[in-house]
Amino acid sequence: MSSAAGRAERFLAAAGFDRAPWLAVAFGGGIGAWFILTNRWQWLGFIALCLGAALMALAVLRGDGRTPFLRQAVAALALVAAGGCATAWVKSALVGTPGITRPLVGTFEGVVLGRQEQPADERVRLMLAVQLPGDARTVHVRLNVPQARDAPQAQEGALVRIKARLMPPAAPMLPGAYDFARAAWFQGIAATGAALAPVEVVRAGPGEGGFFGRIQRALARHIHAQIAGSPGGIAAAFASGDRGGIAQADEDAMRDAGLTHLLSVSGLHVSAVIGGAYILALRLLALWPWLALRVRLPLFAAGLAAAAGIFYTLLTGAEVPTVRSVLGALLVLTAVALGREPLSLRLLAVAGFGVMLVWPEAVIGPSFQLSFGAVLAIVSLHGSAPMRAFMAHRDEPGWARVLRHLGEVLLTGFIIELALLPITLFHFHRAGIYGALANVVAIPLTTFVTMPLIALALLLDLAGIGAPVWWAVGKSLSFLLWLAHAVATQPGAVTLFPTMGGGAYALFLAGGFWLALWRGRARLWGLVPVAAGTLGLLLLRPPDVLISGDGRHVGFTGIAGNALLVLRDSRSDYARQNLAEIAGMDGALIPLDQWPGARCNDALCQIDFLRGPRTWRFLMTRGQDLAVFGDFVAACARADVVIADRRLPDACRPALLKADRRLLAQTGGLTLDLASGRIDTVAGLQGEHGWWRTSGRPAN
Repeated sequence: MSSAAGRAERFLAAAGFDRAPWLAVAFGGGIGAWFILTNRWQWLGFIALCLGAALMALAVLRGDGRTPFLRQAVAALALVAAGGCATAWVKSALVGTPGITRPLVGTFEGVVLGRQEQPADERVRLMLAVQLPGDARTVHVRLNVPQARDAPQAQEGALVRIKARLMPPAAPMLPGAYDFARAAWFQGIAATGAALAPVEVVRAGPGEGGFFGRIQRALARHIHAQIAGSPGGIAAAFASGDRGGIAQADEDAMRDAGLTHLLSVSGLHVSAVIGGAYILALRLLALWPWLALRVRLPLFAAGLAAAAGIFYTLLTGAEVPTVRSVLGALLVLTAVALGREPLSLRLLAVAGFGVMLVWPEAVIGPSFQLSFGAVLAIVSLHGSAPMRAFMAHRDEPGWARVLRHLGEVLLTGFIIELALLPITLFHFHRAGIYGALANVVAIPLTTFVTMPLIALALLLDLAGIGAPVWWAVGKSLSFLLWLAHAVATQPGAVTLFPTMGGGAYALFLAGGFWLALWRGRARLWGLVPVAAGTLGLLLLRPPDVLISGDGRHVGFTGIAGNALLVLRDSRSDYARQNLAEIAGMDGALIPLDQWPGARCNDALCQIDFLRGPRTWRFLMTRGQDLAVFGDFVAACARADVVIADRRLPDACRPALLKADRRLLAQTGGLTLDLASGRIDTVAGLQGEHGWWRTSGRPAN
C-alpha cells in the first residue's frame, strides 16, 4: 500500500495540473450521485463514505511527509463530493414543488406570471399562479392556449379565469426518456394543461412583464413585421430570446444538422454581444485622446461590455443557460481587465462552481453538459503544447496564415463535435456526422454576419432606414435554414442509437475529463476508458419490447428490420418520437394490425415472435371494447406477457408478466430484454426523489 501511495504521489508531483478543475468535477460528481442514488439512506451513506475517506486521508497519510499531494487530493476531492451531494439534496428540499396527484378539469382563476407567444404553433403559453380546489397552497400551472381562445389582455399580473384540463407533470414515458416531472419539480410547476374555453380577463394587470418584458415583446413584434416566417422567428430569437415564430419543420432540420444550439440564447450569442461591445467600446474610446491618456481603456471597455451582456441577458428572459453564459463571460472580462489569461481551466472551474451552487439540478441536464463540455474542449485543445506550437506567431505569407487559421477552426469544430458526441447520444439518442462541417459555416455566419446586421438594422430603424439591412438579415437566415435542410437531408445525416447505459456514459465522462485536465503524456491514459465506452456503444442493442407508463403504447424491435412495430398508430408525435428514440430505430412505425404476423380485432392484439431460444406470445388490449370474459381469461393463460391500459381482472394470469394499470402505476414505463430476462423500469431510476413520489406512484 505504501508503494502504491508513493507511485501516486510521484505521478501527482510530476504530471502538473490545476486543482480547481478537479474540485469542480468532484462537486459535480457529488450532485450527480444524489440524482443517481435512490433514497435518503444511500445519500447519507455516500456523504458518510466521502467524509470517511477524507478523515482517513488526513489521519493515515498525515504522518507520511512523502505524500502531501496525495493526502490533499483525496481529502479535498472527498469533501467537495460530499458537499455536492448535500447541495443537491438541500436545493430539492427547499424549492421542490409537488405536482398534482391526478388530472383535473374545471374552471380555474389565477394570476398570469408569464406569457409566451408561439405563433408558429398558433398558440400562447401562459404561466399562472392558481389555488386549486382542496389545496391550501398556490401552485404554478403552465397552460397552452390556442390563439382562437387567447385574450390579448392576459398579460403578466392580470387575473384571469379559464376552463382547462390539468395534468400532473409527466414522468418519463420509458426508461431513458426525458423526465419533465423532474424539471418541473425544480422549476416550481405543479401542473400542465390546455385551455378548453376562451380566456376571461377578470382584472387587467400592469402588462408585458415590466420594463424588459415590454421591450422584449415589442422587439419580437417589430422583427416579425420586418421578416416573415422562420427567418423572422430566428432573428427574434437572437434579439429577444423569443423562439415562438420558428416552424417545427425548420427546428427539426436545425436539430438534425447539429445547429439547434443556435436557436437558444446561450454562450455563442452572449459571447458575440459582449465581444462586439468590448471591441466597439475599445475602438471608440481610443479616439478620445484625453480619456485614453487618463483611463485604462481595457478596464473601462470591459465594464461597458459587461453592462451590455447583463442587459442582453435580462432582455432575453434571463433563462438559466443565458445566466450561466453571462457569468462565464463576466469572468473572462475580469481576466482581460486584469491582464490575465482569459480562457483557462481554472476560470472555467470557477464558473462551473458558481452555476452548480445555485442550480445543482443543471448538472444532469444536456444544456449544462453541452455548454461546459464545448468550452472545456476548446480550452484544453488550445492549451495543449502541439496546438500552441501550431498557432504561434511566425513570419509567413498571408495566404499561409489564412490557411493555418482555417485549419484551427476546422480542428476546433471537429474536437468539439467529438467531445460532445457522447453527451448527445446519452440525452438525445442520436448522432450527426455532418454537424462539425455545418457549424464551421453556421457559427461564423451567425456571429460575424447575422447578429451584427440585426444590431445595425435596429439602430437604423430609429431613423426609419433599416429596411435594406433587414433584407440582408433575411437572406443570411434563409441561407442558414437552407444549410440546415441540406445537411439534415443527406444520407446518414442522423443516426439513432438505443439508450446508452449509465456505465458507458460514466466511462466517456471519466476519459474526457482525464484527457482535458491532465497535461503531457499522462492525459493519454484517458483514451482507455473512452475506448471501453466506445466498445460498449458498439455493442448496444435495443430492448426487445417497449411499454409506455400508461400501457397505451407498445413497441417491438427486431421483427420488421429497421421498422418498429407499434400497438397503435398514434397521432401523438411525442409518443412516436419516444418509441423511436429509445429503440434507436429511424425506420417506419408499423401498426400491429397491418403486420401479417399479428392477429388483431377491435379489442385485442396478439403476436408471437422468436427471441433467444424460444417463441414469446404477447397479448395486448387496443380498444375500448371489452372482450368476452371467458375468452379473454383463456387467452391470458396462453400468453407469456399481457399488456393493458386498464386494470385487468385477477383471473387473467399470463405465464410471466401482467403489465396492466395496477402494475404500471408502480413501475412506470418498461423495457424488456427477453433473451436475458432483464426488465428495466422508470421507477427503478427514480427511487424516493420527490418528483416521482408525488406523481401518484409509490416509490420503488
